[in-house]
Amino acid sequence: MSPMPYCDRCDRHFNSWHALYQHKANSPRHNPTSTGLKEHWVQIPLHYYCQRCDEHFNDIDELKDHYDDAHYWCRDCNSFFVNETGLHEHYRQSPQHHYCAACRCPFQSASNLRSHSAVHRPRDVPCRGKGCTLTFVSVSSMLLHLESGACVSGLTRRIIDAKIREWDRSNIITDPSRLLASSSPHAHSQTTYYATDAAWNGSAYECYLCHGKYKNLAALNQHLASPRHQDKVYVCPQATCRVKFTTLSALCQHIESERCGVHRFREVKLAMDGIVGQMSRLTM
Repeated sequence: MSPMPYCDRCDRHFNSWHALYQHKANSPRHNPTSTGLKEHWVQIPLHYYCQRCDEHFNDIDELKDHYDDAHYWCRDCNSFFVNETGLHEHYRQSPQHHYCAACRCPFQSASNLRSHSAVHRPRDVPCRGKGCTLTFVSVSSMLLHLESGACVSGLTRRIIDAKIREWDRSNIITDPSRLLASSSPHAHSQTTYYATDAAWNGSAYECYLCHGKYKNLAALNQHLASPRHQDKVYVCPQATCRVKFTTLSALCQHIESERCGVHRFREVKLAMDGIVGQMSRLTM
């Protein structure tokens, strides 16, 4: 019995030689037309081919860069759109994307989008320092202003920290394991660091605590006056978080970021609102 006619290229048997010849005459795999060849380029991942532009590229990264530059394409979803409006609506409506519709700008994470969203908030948080008329987009921004010593009220980070120690007797946002819990009359004072010309190491002024290098002595002393090397006396109240911070503004920024969910606790909100509310009572 003679073997059945067989097509090696297609790995397929035929009932007769006539059927095999007809297959070879009509199949696009044996007689590739322009359309059939393009479909092959599109479907086979070994080819880096843009069907819309009828253009080949050297690798997948080059092809994707072309999509970004020449087409309305969502890289994450591998979806194409007719125009910019279609792509914009896709980003805006899709729960998979962290997208600012106002700026038409995608972000890599929800936290990055929340941080960016601050630029669109109204400056409706008034400074609590006496005599200051400045307004801010968030409470953490206002506290940072006070801690910097730039407020006309004369408030500074040291004054605010001292008052927080008095107000937060239940240690909701302060860490009792640090110097705040000590009964020593000197325990609540902050260490003051400063540098002299002796900090010059031959090429830069070097911080003797972290070995950071600065171009001039003023920049080094500004670094030493910052909270960088102070104790982390503030702590996130969330039991599963408990991240520590050196400043009240940093803790507040952490709460505003909603990263650990602590903002949902009523006790925390009342404590922070009470502390911020009492800032206006501070006098110099």
